[in-house]
Amino acid sequence: MPLRNRLRLLAISGLALFTVSASLPPAAADGPRSHRPSGGGLSATIRYTEYGIPHIVAKDYANLGFGNGWAQAADQVCTLADGFVTLRGERSRYFGPDAAPDGSLSAATKNLSSDLYFRRIRESRTLEKLLKQPAPAGQSRDVRELERGWAAGYNAWLAQNRIDDPACRGADWVRPVTTLDVVARGYALSVLGGQGRGIDGITGAQPPTGAAGTPEVPSPGDAADAARRLLSTQNADMGSNAVAFRGDTTANGRGLLLGNPHYPWQGGRRFWQSQQTIPGELDVAGGSLLGAPIVSIGHNANIAWSHTVATGVPVNLHQLTLDPADPTVYLVDGRPERMTKRTVSVAVKGGGAVTRTQWSTRYGPVITSLGAGLPLPWTATTAYALNDPNAVNLCFSDAGLGFSRARSTADIEAALRRTQGLPWVNTIAADSSGHSFFSQSQVLPRITDELAGRCSTALGRATYPASGLAVLDGSRSDCAPGSDPDAVQPGIFGPGRMPTVKDAPYVENSNDSAWLTNANSPLTGYERVFGTIGTPRSMRTRGAIEDVSAMAAKGRLTVADLQGQQFANRAPAGDLTAADLAAACGALSGGRAAGSDGTAVDVSAACVVLRRWDRKTDTGSRGALLFDRFWRKVTAAVAQSELWKVPFSPADPVGTPNTLNTSAPGVAGALADTVAELRAAGIALDAPLGRHQWVERNGKRIPIGGGTESLGIWNKTEPVWDAASGGYQEVSAGSSYIQAVGWDGGKCPVARTLLTYSQSSDPGSAHYSDQTELYSGERWVTSRFCEKDILRSPALRIVRVHERR
Repeated sequence: MPLRNRLRLLAISGLALFTVSASLPPAAADGPRSHRPSGGGLSATIRYTEYGIPHIVAKDYANLGFGNGWAQAADQVCTLADGFVTLRGERSRYFGPDAAPDGSLSAATKNLSSDLYFRRIRESRTLEKLLKQPAPAGQSRDVRELERGWAAGYNAWLAQNRIDDPACRGADWVRPVTTLDVVARGYALSVLGGQGRGIDGITGAQPPTGAAGTPEVPSPGDAADAARRLLSTQNADMGSNAVAFRGDTTANGRGLLLGNPHYPWQGGRRFWQSQQTIPGELDVAGGSLLGAPIVSIGHNANIAWSHTVATGVPVNLHQLTLDPADPTVYLVDGRPERMTKRTVSVAVKGGGAVTRTQWSTRYGPVITSLGAGLPLPWTATTAYALNDPNAVNLCFSDAGLGFSRARSTADIEAALRRTQGLPWVNTIAADSSGHSFFSQSQVLPRITDELAGRCSTALGRATYPASGLAVLDGSRSDCAPGSDPDAVQPGIFGPGRMPTVKDAPYVENSNDSAWLTNANSPLTGYERVFGTIGTPRSMRTRGAIEDVSAMAAKGRLTVADLQGQQFANRAPAGDLTAADLAAACGALSGGRAAGSDGTAVDVSAACVVLRRWDRKTDTGSRGALLFDRFWRKVTAAVAQSELWKVPFSPADPVGTPNTLNTSAPGVAGALADTVAELRAAGIALDAPLGRHQWVERNGKRIPIGGGTESLGIWNKTEPVWDAASGGYQEVSAGSSYIQAVGWDGGKCPVARTLLTYSQSSDPGSAHYSDQTELYSGERWVTSRFCEKDILRSPALRIVRVHERR
C-alpha cells in the first residue's frame, strides 16, 4: 500500500479512537458496541451515520470483508444464521423436514428437499472444485480474501456480542461459519433461476419401478403455458426498474441513474446498505444482498449502476432416451451412458435421518419437475436432465467488485466481459462523463434459434417459442449447447452476443426483454433465449417508457427529477381505463351489477369514486384501493384478448393495447365483487390508500404507497390482503434499495438513497423501521460518501472492530 494511503488509514483509525472518547457519552464510548484494537488478527474501522449506515474502512480486502461481516451480523444475525442453516443442509434437523424455507435461497417447498440438494453440493465438493479454477473462469484472489474476511467478521461478532433478537436468541443453530459457507451463499444466488428453481424435481427424481403406473406427460400446449408462467419476470417476488440518462438530457451534461430494484421485504434476499473503502484502492457505496461481501447495486465517485431481473432463460432441458432394459442408462449417439448416483442422508428433527439418491448425467441432474406446473416424468423410456451453466460459475462477486472499481460505463462493460458472472440480471449504468449504458449480460446456455430448430423435441417445439426454455434431444451429442470463442466457460454465449445499448438518451428496463431499452431505437437481432421481440410489454414497462422518454425529451434533468419519478406513483392502468370504467358504471341500470355469484350489488357510489380518483397510488389517494382490488379481479377473470378494444400492435408497443372493453363478460362482475368485498371488510370505497395499505412495526402502523405489478406503477408494492384485519398488511416484495445518483462536477457524487424496509430485522434495533418511515413519507437519505460529509454526520459513531487473539 502506498505511504499516503497508509497514512490516511492510520489517520482514520486514530480519529476513530478520538471520536469514540471525545464525541460520545461515556456509556457509549465504553459500551459493548465500541471496540478498541487488541492484539493481531483482522480488523476494520466502522463509522456509522444516520439510519445506521456503516462506512467501513480497512487496509486490504480481507480486513474489509471482516468489517463487512461484522456489520452485517450486527444488523441481521438471525436472518443470516437462518440462511447458513439452509446452506449446510440442516433445516430438517432444526425445524423439521416438512416445514418450508423462506424461499430466499431456492424455490424448495420443504426443508427436506432443500437439505438434500445443499447436502449434495457439500458432499460432492462442488464448491471446492470450482474454487480451484483460476480467474477469470474462477474467483479472483481479492474476492476470496473478501469472503475469508467476511466469515471471520461474522464469527467475531458472534463471539463478542450477545444476541437479543427474539428470532434466534439462544438458538443452537446460530453457529460460526466458514469461508465455504460464504461461498455457498453466493453459489445459491447464482443458481436461483436454474437449479434453485428445480430443487423439488431434482431431489425427488427416482427411476420408475414396475409397480409404478405410467406418469402423465404434459401436453405441449400445457407445458408451454406452464413454462411461460414459471419463467415470467412479471411476478410479485423479483423485479425492478432502472433508468440511466445520457449527459445531453441532464442539466449539467453528466449522467443520471435511478435504480429501483423490487425484492422481497422479508427473509434472506434483503439488501443491506454500506460504504466500503480501502484507501487508494476501493471506495463504493450501495446495497449488498445479505451475506454478500461486495456491493450488489451502488455508486462510487464516478459511476452508478443498478440491476433488473432479465428475461434470459439461464437453463435448458435435455430429453433423454433411456435403455429399455435399465432406466438409469441413457443413449447418446447410440452408445449407452450410465447415470451417476449420489446417496445423501439428512438428519431430521427428533432423531433419525432421511436418505435419498440423486441422479446426474453429462448434461446435469435428472429432474422430474421444474416448478409445480411443469412435470417432467421419468418413465421407462424417457427422462429429463437440467443444464444450468451457473452451477459451474462462481464469478458473481467478481462482477460486483469490478463494478465497484469502475470509473466509467466502459469499465462496467469491461467488467461484464471479463467476469461473465451475472446469472439473471441486466445492468444499467451512468457515469459522471455523461454516458449511459445497458447490457443484458447473463450466463446463458448457448441456445441459438438454429440449434433449437434443429434439436428441439416435441416438448421443446412448444416451450421454446413460448418461454425461451429449450428442450433438446439428449440422444444426440450435436444437440448440446455450443461455445463462443470469447466466452469465459464452455457452453455459454460470449460477451459479443449480449444485447447492449450504449449512449442512448435514456436506457430503461422494467423486466421486459431488451427490445425497448430505448423505444426510439428498438433492439433486435438476439436469440429467443434472451427474450422476445415485437410482443406485448407489461403495464409497468409501458408506463416507465412513457415517463422516462418524456423526461429525456424535457431535458435539463437533475437528481430531483429522479426522486420525483420514484414517487410519482402514477397508475398507467388507471390512466388507460378508469374514466371508461366510471362512465360504464354510471350507465348501469339502477346502478347495480351482478357479482360472480349472481348477487346484485349497488355499485353507484363506486362510479363517483372512480371518476374522482387522481390515478395515483399515494397514501392519500382516494379510490386507489378500490381500483387496485378491481384491477386484480378483472385481469384474473377476463382474457387479455377480451379486455381491450384496441389490440396490441408491434408498431405501437407502448400505446397498445388500449381502451377498456367495458362490455366484456366479467368486467361489471369484477366491479361488483370489489364493492362487495370492501363493504364486507368495513372499508369505505373512497378510503385513502394508506389507511388500508400499511405495515406494522413494533405496534405502529406505517402507511405504504405504491402499487401492484399489474397496475404498472414504478414504485412497486406487493402487500398481503387480509380483509378481516382491515386491508393490506405487510409487504411481501417491492421497492427495496433505491438510489438516485448524479454528479455536479465536484469530488462527491450527488446521491439520494432509501432502504425501504430499513437496515435491521431486529425489532429491538433503532434501525428496524426508521427508513421505512422515511419511505412512507417519500423522504430520502442524503448519501454521505465523501470523508468530510461522513465526519459531519450528527449521528456519527465510530468503532474499531477486530478479532480476538
